[in-house]
Amino acid sequence: MTTEAILRTLIVDDEPLAIERLQIMCAQIAGLNLVGTASDGAAALRMVPALKPDLLLLDIAMPGLDGMEVAHALERVEPRPAVIFVTAFDQFAVAAFDVSAVDYLLKPVAQERLERAIARVRAQAGAPPAPAGENEGFWAREFWVPHRAEIIRIAAAEIDLIEAERDYMRLHVGPRSYLLHQTITELERRLDPCEFVRLHRSTIARRDHITGFRHETGGAWLAQLKDGRELRIGRTYLANARAIAGR
Repeated sequence: MTTEAILRTLIVDDEPLAIERLQIMCAQIAGLNLVGTASDGAAALRMVPALKPDLLLLDIAMPGLDGMEVAHALERVEPRPAVIFVTAFDQFAVAAFDVSAVDYLLKPVAQERLERAIARVRAQAGAPPAPAGENEGFWAREFWVPHRAEIIRIAAAEIDLIEAERDYMRLHVGPRSYLLHQTITELERRLDPCEFVRLHRSTIARRDHITGFRHETGGAWLAQLKDGRELRIGRTYLANARAIAGR
């Protein structure tokens, strides 16, 4: 993305009325310069090298190349423009963040919601670049999860417990919980082992959420949590619990 204050923006949507509506909304946002529109993914990819947009407002369901395919192709573009998906379908929300989308907006988009997404693009553009190699072995500090009609940020520091539910992970944050489409093995690799511990093939707990351990007469061990719950510790992960207790 360029370092200019003006965001050069390309709208990509196969519906003329949707393009017109976004044009009107963009005209009300200071510092947004609409440089073009495209009605399909192939046209968008042809226009990107010539127009050099900083941002794409990108639909997903389009004839030919869909929005996800466009976003994947943009990963090979330097500098890579930011992507905000604008779509009528919520089922692609998780996949959107696999291609590093800045935001995911559901139609009809409210003006205030679009402005928040643009602000997020600006915030990311202003962040200092990470040193080379820093992302390797770098622990995740936040997760973006679908919730109703939005994608919300969950800080890793706010997560008390993670439980596997088939292909999803349930992130427990206080009294609320959110589903993240990821395997528990992948998630474990992304979490700081100084803050989280795997206790079972289907559970990961925050270390400071554990208050103690209890040994049942049958030989099983249970982890006691701050909220009063008890979690069975799998035999494979018993050494993790013993390490916490210093035994």
